[in-house]
Amino acid sequence: MAQRPLSDEELIDKYGPHLNEAPPGGWDAGIDPDRTVKTHCCFCGQQCGIKLKVKDNEVVGFEPWYEFPFNEGKLCPKGVKRYLQGSHPDRLLDPLERDPSSPDGFRQVSWDRALDRVVAEIQRIQAEHGPDAFAMLSGVSLTNEKSYLVGKFARLGLGTANLDYNGRFCMVSAGVGNKKALGVDRAPNPWSDIPLADVVWVAGSNIAETFPITTSYVWRARDRGAKLIVQDPRVVPMARTADLFLPVRPGTDSALFGAVLHELIRHDWLDHEFIDAHTVGFDEAAAAVADMTPAWAGSICGLPAARIEEAAEWWGTAATGMLLHARGIEQHSKGVDNVLAAINLGLATGKFGKPGCGVSTITGQGNGQGGREQGHKCDQLPGNRDITNPEHRAAVAKVWGCEESEIPGKGLSAEEIIEAIHDGKIKGLLSICFNPLVSAPDSNFTKEALDKLEFYSVIDFFLSESAQHADVVLPGSLHEEDEGTSTSGEGRVIKINAATAPPGDARLDWQILIDIAERLGRGKYFPYRSTKEIFAEMCEASSGGTADYTGVTWERVEDEMGMFWPVPEVGHPGTPRLFEGGKFFHPDGKARFHPIPFRESAEVVDDDYPIWLTTGRVVSQYLSGTQTRRIGALVRQYPEPLCEMHPRLAESLGIADGDLVTVTSRRGDITLPAHVVATIRPDTVFIPYHWPGVKAANQLTNRALDPLSRMPEFKVAAVRIEKADGRRDTSDDRDLDLHDGRA
Repeated sequence: MAQRPLSDEELIDKYGPHLNEAPPGGWDAGIDPDRTVKTHCCFCGQQCGIKLKVKDNEVVGFEPWYEFPFNEGKLCPKGVKRYLQGSHPDRLLDPLERDPSSPDGFRQVSWDRALDRVVAEIQRIQAEHGPDAFAMLSGVSLTNEKSYLVGKFARLGLGTANLDYNGRFCMVSAGVGNKKALGVDRAPNPWSDIPLADVVWVAGSNIAETFPITTSYVWRARDRGAKLIVQDPRVVPMARTADLFLPVRPGTDSALFGAVLHELIRHDWLDHEFIDAHTVGFDEAAAAVADMTPAWAGSICGLPAARIEEAAEWWGTAATGMLLHARGIEQHSKGVDNVLAAINLGLATGKFGKPGCGVSTITGQGNGQGGREQGHKCDQLPGNRDITNPEHRAAVAKVWGCEESEIPGKGLSAEEIIEAIHDGKIKGLLSICFNPLVSAPDSNFTKEALDKLEFYSVIDFFLSESAQHADVVLPGSLHEEDEGTSTSGEGRVIKINAATAPPGDARLDWQILIDIAERLGRGKYFPYRSTKEIFAEMCEASSGGTADYTGVTWERVEDEMGMFWPVPEVGHPGTPRLFEGGKFFHPDGKARFHPIPFRESAEVVDDDYPIWLTTGRVVSQYLSGTQTRRIGALVRQYPEPLCEMHPRLAESLGIADGDLVTVTSRRGDITLPAHVVATIRPDTVFIPYHWPGVKAANQLTNRALDPLSRMPEFKVAAVRIEKADGRRDTSDDRDLDLHDGRA
């Protein structure tokens, strides 16, 4: 039985005195492994290749996998230390049931007891309140097979419409924008196209910290003479060597893109042949930007008009160019608008379907690309099909062996599920690899919702902050303990190989779901004996969809080190670059321009809350931190959240570097050390979001949703800042390594 997660202070107290005795890990562990397993990193959407060293059913280190073409052996700090989590003392080893009389709040129970309780509560709640009163939330660190299984399990096992995934807080605005404009939700280019671009435009992505291996592709473009444009409220590391930096005010990206399109039209930096042959809607998009001059946009974005003019000229006159965007322009109540406005720039200049040309989202989560294809979104079925489309529903029902009417309709999105729990409309919840108490906006509201549930069960490998509110916790599997496939941000389907078996009495995630389905009397739909059988059905169910895996096989994925979908038939070579020949995925083969008028964010600064807040990631941490906050070397690198602010703002508030400050929004407040840096706009502060409780940045963020993607507004909030009593305690800023050995 695992204990409750230790706080950062408790971890230091527990492991600190013995740090020098811990054996070194990684390449230098001095352990002769039983075997080495080729697989992939469990973290971001780059899905870097790695070799894990295994000894006595434990991952004890790693070796570079130089042959894997994406990262060629390179790894970021998280990838280097990823192997340490498997032996962490917090690892869940047995099912747990809430027990208020226990010091830890839980007692160890048998699998039969735990599963019987889960099934009984599902049946009770649905009998009393209807099938949709029980919901499910899923994560996209899961493999394709598990994502597919979750979608089928929720619809045919639970019989609920209310299933969604944590990509709703990550890539979904890009997905909606890509489908609306291009007819398909996938990066149009392999990363090997980036070095072929004459201009690389990075919009709202701190590549060097959040996707470090992608940095090498940008540098290769620079080495052959490409110009680099970086658009961000912060001078992120990539921006420090940019040829042109666009320090936009948070929430104004679409104004900047609109002004660039205005300039492209004014100077006739357009590819008329491409526009006429391969697109529709240009005139409407042009009309929407007729008055969006660089001077107008500069006043809104808070930057010189000349920089916007220069960006437009570089983009418009370059023969090739790639625009890479991520959460910085997507996590908004108008994230889809931002993505569509960026795509307009690519369509206007014909930068699609050719080497070194494309507008690409950089997928954030480990299987963020594959996870949003396999059907565990509220509005989606496998193959990236639309759950409201009768033809799509019929195609999937045929594969599933059910009537089309048995598949529930469109359900609520992730944040809407939390709101429905709060309102008493959803009474029960099952979640897997999803920590909404840290990752959802307005975390105080989320905590209230979890505490209102009549029943909550969690499948995970650590007792996350959300799991601490559960009634039953089911110990699942780590990434390296199961076999399957994942799909990287490039659209490359790759193979995940099992290096170890789950320890103790923990089980594989997919086996847990199948066991629940059987106990619910729905086992006939889940006859799988292996993930390979799930994979085969998943490929069949994707056939004919935009994300078509029909011809993908495990053997080819391993032999060829990945395959790019769509692969519509056996023997097909795959599709590394989409849209070659100018053919898009809409029925008429043409891409869509969209008119994007500028609108403000859901919340703007005022006299009471005069400062803009934006949030994001740091290099050593990942998402809600459930994994990375348990790896000592990563904790040491960035042990707590800091409030980045410009010296001019700090001086106006009487704040020095290291002073404690209280940041307050309309939803909550947080007290943390100030980090005074010149690399941020003077009207903006930045706080990373990987920490829970009183350190949670999402106490401040806004639940306002994009009307199309249902993405919350993580990147813009209005706050006020006051100096608090005290300064940052630096007494623990020593060579801490909380779990770099067998602690």
